Amino acid sequence: MILDLFKLDSRVALITGAGRGIGQALAYGLAQAGADVATVTRTGHSTETRRLVESCGRRFLDLQADLGVPGQRVGLAQRVAAEFGRLDILVNNAEITGRYAPEDYPPEKWRYLLEVHLFAAMDLAVQCSEFMFPRGRGKVINLGSLMSFEGGLNITAYAAAKHGIAGLTKSLATSWAPRGINVNCICPGYIETEMSGVLKDDPVRGPQILDRIPIGRWASPDELAPLCVFLASDASNYMHGSVIPIDGGWLAR
Repeated sequence: MILDLFKLDSRVALITGAGRGIGQALAYGLAQAGADVATVTRTGHSTETRRLVESCGRRFLDLQADLGVPGQRVGLAQRVAAEFGRLDILVNNAEITGRYAPEDYPPEKWRYLLEVHLFAAMDLAVQCSEFMFPRGRGKVINLGSLMSFEGGLNITAYAAAKHGIAGLTKSLATSWAPRGINVNCICPGYIETEMSGVLKDDPVRGPQILDRIPIGRWASPDELAPLCVFLASDASNYMHGSVIPIDGGWLAR
């Protein structure tokens, strides 16, 4: 049956930044499809994500690490594999934002943002590959953005990181496809989250953004989950290096 291709029974997913928002929605979606879930957050206390995952009858592991600090990333994949006995899916979702005029962007914040978005994604992909290569299969899903295609205003570090995530996705896919590892990228448009609330509620930028979205609304985080489940499942086994917008038609306009 074709729907069986979308099932994730017995598989284990590691998701970064899943304490709230998009990451939490993706964790819940993967759990509903049958996966056990491990998350990495700066606090290590993803209480609501745990509740959602365990409500599906799936196992949950909460790890604490600041992904912007290389030393704290060491051994994360190994800890997941030790707990669950395997590691099948990596979702590089963690992100932060920063808005400064390019000439005023603090260099330390620029570097830290790239560590969280880009260096951590590469680091964890390599860590997880240790458990995927021997089995000849695995799924790496990176989270890009509209800024994987556009420049944005006063977000040089974020745009550079998200362009980098798209390039990393394509390069890893080229190298790892022959070894059975699928690497793809989801690029969300404007999503209603706690982080995006300031922009959505801005009296000037909020209406400007809404007017540009053909569907006429922002997305909810759970609307990204089906695409993540597809990319994590056997239904996407022939997809390698795809950078996929899910943006209400923003880029088509």
